[in-house]
Amino acid sequence: MPQETAVYTHGHHESVLRSHTWRTAANSAAYLLGSLKPHMKVLDIGCGPGTITADLAALVPDGHVTGADHAEGILDTARATAAERGLTNVDFTTADVHALDWPDDTFCVVHAHQVLQHVGDPVQALREMRRVTKPGGIVAVRESDYAAMTWYPQSPGMTAWQDLYQRVARANGGEPDAGRRLRSWALEAGYAAADVTSSASVWCYAAPDEIDWWSGLWADRTLASAYADRAIEGGHATREELAAVSEAWRVWGTREDAWFMVPHGEILCRK
Repeated sequence: MPQETAVYTHGHHESVLRSHTWRTAANSAAYLLGSLKPHMKVLDIGCGPGTITADLAALVPDGHVTGADHAEGILDTARATAAERGLTNVDFTTADVHALDWPDDTFCVVHAHQVLQHVGDPVQALREMRRVTKPGGIVAVRESDYAAMTWYPQSPGMTAWQDLYQRVARANGGEPDAGRRLRSWALEAGYAAADVTSSASVWCYAAPDEIDWWSGLWADRTLASAYADRAIEGGHATREELAAVSEAWRVWGTREDAWFMVPHGEILCRK
């Protein structure tokens, strides 16, 4: 049976959850929201701390949402997120997207945000997502694309970060430029071209508080997260080199003209 072979690059350090808990259905799944109906049964793959999951549950009040993640430890945070909002139509469980435990044709919508870039076999993952989707249902996926990220003003240290992150992510078995590959992966997984709607959207950070937040979390993540440990353990960077990249993020974050764009590829696949 297929199973996960990749190592999750980020881990769940506070600097990682700082960005993951910022995510909402509005800022991270807008391409899907027009397709949701109140009665739908939804599976949210890679739910993490559950902020998007909770939003989806609120949007299907007569339906149900199941949040699933490969890392059991993060699910307590997701459960607390849902409980704080008083949501009762949601539950959480562990799952491997390569071999989902649900029967064929279980869900109206299967959603994954920033997941396929971290898995060992994204094509198999899409096959499984399709299998557990009901006929006429939707598989919805959104992925960032690290090579297409861009910022101003230019910074050699941040260019070094971009190159380093891609090397570490690929060494861990993932594909950091997943956004541009989604349509190709879906076709390889057996989806008909006519049933795949492709789109793109961005996160853009430009206001002073946004820049402070974004630069700060990456400066911290570069030094203290699982990503930092894996960069060192894999021989991709020394502790001193990571410190230089972290400082580059902090210096860039002090600029009044700083601007950063994170592009995402998106697909809605009709079964």
